This record gives sequence, structure tokens and C-alpha cells, in this order.
Amino acid sequence: MQGILEAGAGAWQEALDRMTGRVGRSMEAGLEGFPHYGDQETGKWTTTPDGFWTGGFWVGELWLAASVTGEQRFLDAARQWLGRLEARVESRTVFRGFLFYYGAITGALLHGDRLAEQLAQRAAVSLGEQFDPTAGLIPLGKEAEEAHTVGDGEANIDGLPATPVMLWAAARLGDPELRKIALDHAYNSARFFIRPDGGVIQSASFDTATGKVTRRYTHKGYADDSIWTRAQAWAMLGYVLAAQLEQGEPRLVELAEKVADWWIANIPDDLVAYWDFSAPVTAETKRDTSGTAIAAAALLKLSSVHPDREKAERYGKVARATAEALVKRHLTRDGILADGCFDPKNDKATANELIWGDYFLLETLARLSGRLNVTM
Repeated sequence: MQGILEAGAGAWQEALDRMTGRVGRSMEAGLEGFPHYGDQETGKWTTTPDGFWTGGFWVGELWLAASVTGEQRFLDAARQWLGRLEARVESRTVFRGFLFYYGAITGALLHGDRLAEQLAQRAAVSLGEQFDPTAGLIPLGKEAEEAHTVGDGEANIDGLPATPVMLWAAARLGDPELRKIALDHAYNSARFFIRPDGGVIQSASFDTATGKVTRRYTHKGYADDSIWTRAQAWAMLGYVLAAQLEQGEPRLVELAEKVADWWIANIPDDLVAYWDFSAPVTAETKRDTSGTAIAAAALLKLSSVHPDREKAERYGKVARATAEALVKRHLTRDGILADGCFDPKNDKATANELIWGDYFLLETLARLSGRLNVTM
């Protein structure tokens, strides 16, 4: 493949510089809330007051920018925005996995930040308390963002990142019960959401008396039985993060491999996924660079943890080619990852900059440029 892959770390660094420049300009824009989605032409952000489920990615970007640039201003801003997330530690939503892995654990890993470590541990313990032993996983929770039907008997794959939060905290707290809850959540999420062929259905309802799945469906995808792009990507990410933390659990690598292989077998030839794998493809069908960026980050992690070197090389090659496709065709000169598709079913932010897409491409570029060597 021509271009960035041949040019090496320097070309990745140039793209990384564009993205950290965008982080800096956003940081200095006087935002009243957490960046959520942006206008890819003007750069103006739509924000959320409490971080919604996405605020951790903004804090994570600041931790990353501080690490790769060495600039104190990013570190100061990360600590300031992290403080604003503290009110969410006890919120009854499984999506705290997103908030506190990226908002807090990233800061603990990259900068040894004490508050970040404390908040991540508190969030992990609280997540463990939300565990449903009958179903064997953590349901959405009554405060779950964006769920159209929220109750004690609803769960989805977007909740899988709660597992690495709990695993990380369990190791530091010496808490074997929290570790068990984390692994049960991961393995039962596979039972709930992963099809035999490795495709991932976003959501499921279950009988609270028996834990039995009563239906599978999607909140965000094209149809109840379709593979919504971010569902597949979140599964890839969740299992490989867990595998990095629990290297004595080979089943986690097997699950990461299963969902990653489905992605590779079904992505378009140009490597940038449409918003749903089952959506009819026309000239109007939206891409989702955010889901694609999640997948690239997950594949790069899988290449570092997979014990089979031939497979690991394959995952790394696809990750690099995917990152190249995103940079060449969708990253603007101003460092905006364009063409993210948030919620087409409700016609919301269907061709926009999305904060989580930014985070995962930034992380991937930091790793490919050699500026990020921490396992995270």
C-alpha cells in the first residue's frame, strides 16, 4: 500500500499534530460543557453539561495530548475536566465504563494522576454493585443514556467497557469478587449479543426472574437483526481491553478474535464502514468514521496481545491500513475527523465530528507514531 504506511512514523506524526492542534483549539474555545459532536465545516461543538456517555473521551483526549506533546496546559485541562466528571461516579448507568475508562484510567496510566485513580476505583466498585447475578451481567441501568427502553431487564454491548474498568480496579484493590463480576459481565455479554458467526447485535431484553434472553434488537441500527457498526466495534474494543488486563484468560482473546474477524470479513474494500452493515448501500448511505476509528484502535491492540504472530501481524496490518484510510480521506487539515454518523434513525449528527471518533484516531496515531507505548 502506498502513502502513509511507506512514509513511516513521520507521516503519522503529522496527522497526530493536526489532531492535537484541534484538541488545543477546542480546549481554548471556552466550552461550557463537554464536547459531544461538532460541525465538521465550522468546528463548532455541541456540548453536554454532565458528559452524557461521551465526556470521558474528551478528558481522554486531553490526557493523550498532554502525553504526546509534553505541554502542561493539556494536563491542567484534563485535571479540571476530570473534576467535572466526579458527579457521575455513582450514576446508575453501565455507560460509566466509557466515562471512567477514558476519563480516569487513561490519566492514571499515562500520568499517575491520583484523583483519576480514585475516581476509576470508585466507579468500578459502583458498577459492580449494579451487577445482576441472575442474568450474569450489568443491565443498562435506570439512568442509561440514549436507551429507548430502559429497565432492569435491558442490556447492550455498549456496556462491555465496564469490564476493563472493573478488572483494572480489582487488580489494584485486590478484590477477587469484583474481578469475577467483571469476567462474568464479559462472558455473558458474549452469550447475549454475539451471533455464532461473530456478528454483534447491539441490545437484548431478558427475563429478570430467570436471566433468559427474550429478544435481541438494536437501539441505533438499521433493523433489529442488523449489525450496527458501533456495536461490532464496541465488542472488539471491550474484549481486547479485557484481554490486555487478564492475560491468563485466553477466552477473552478468542472473543476479541471472533468479532474482529467478522469486521475484517465484512468491511468495504476501502476499509471505512457504513453506519450499519445491513443498511442498503447507495450514494446517500452514511459512513461512520467513529466506528471505524474504534475498530482500528481495537485491531492495533489485538495485534499486540494475540499469541499467534501470523494473526497478530494481520490485525496490525489492517489497523494501519484503516488508520491510513481515515487520515487520507476523512481527517481535515484542521484535525477534525469528519463523517462520523451518530444517530441516523433520529437524523442527528449524521455527518459530523464525533468526540469518541476523535479520541480513538488520536490514540491510534499516537501509537503508530511511536509517541504512546503504554498498554491501555
